[in-house]
Amino acid sequence: MNRTLVLVRHGESEWNAKNLFTGWKNPDLTPKGVEEARHAGRQLRERDILFSIGFTSALLRAQRTLDLMLKELGQSNVWTVKDRALNERHYGDLSGLNKDEAREKWGEEQVRLWRRSYDIPPPGGESLKDTVARVLPFYCQHILPPVLRGERVLVAAHGNSLRALAMVLDKLTPDEVPGLELATGVPLIYTLNADSTVASKELLK
Repeated sequence: MNRTLVLVRHGESEWNAKNLFTGWKNPDLTPKGVEEARHAGRQLRERDILFSIGFTSALLRAQRTLDLMLKELGQSNVWTVKDRALNERHYGDLSGLNKDEAREKWGEEQVRLWRRSYDIPPPGGESLKDTVARVLPFYCQHILPPVLRGERVLVAAHGNSLRALAMVLDKLTPDEVPGLELATGVPLIYTLNADSTVASKELLK
C-alpha cells in the first residue's frame, strides 16, 4: 500500500510576476512557471513516483502545471479531475490589483489582515476559512478515498487551497495555517496511514 499524496502549487503565473492579487482570475504561467512545473515532474520521475489520478482546479495555471508534470512523467493519459473546489481563494475587490497599490489604498495593516488572517475576507471575497470550507469536503469525498485505497494521487492547485489541505494533514490551527508558505512548483509528498493520518512528509527542493 503506497497511500501517497503529492501536493504542488502551480508554477509562477503572469500575475505572480506582476505582484497582482489573482484569486479566480485566469492568467497563464510565465516561462519560469512552465519550467518550474516541468522541473517538479522531473523530480517526481527521479523518485519513480507514478500516479493513478490527478486533481486540479478550474483555473488555467494549475491545469497547465498538472499537464506539464504528467508529461514529464510520461503519464499524459492519466485520468484527471478539474474542479472549482480546488480554486485559489477568491480575492473579491482585490482581484487584479497590485499588492503595493492595495496597501496604499487601504493601508498596510488592513491588507495584511485580508491576506494573512484566517477568517477576515477582503471586500466581496473569501477568507481562508471560507476556502477551507469548500476544499475539505472535496478532499474527503474525492481525493482521500483513492489515497486510502493505496493509489498515488497528484494535486496541482494554489497557495490557499493547498493551505487548506495542509491544515488537515499537518493538524495546523487557524493561527498557524495563514503563515504557511508554499513555493511555486515544489512537490510536497505525503504518505498516509490507513486512518488517514500522516506517516511521512517530504518537501522536494
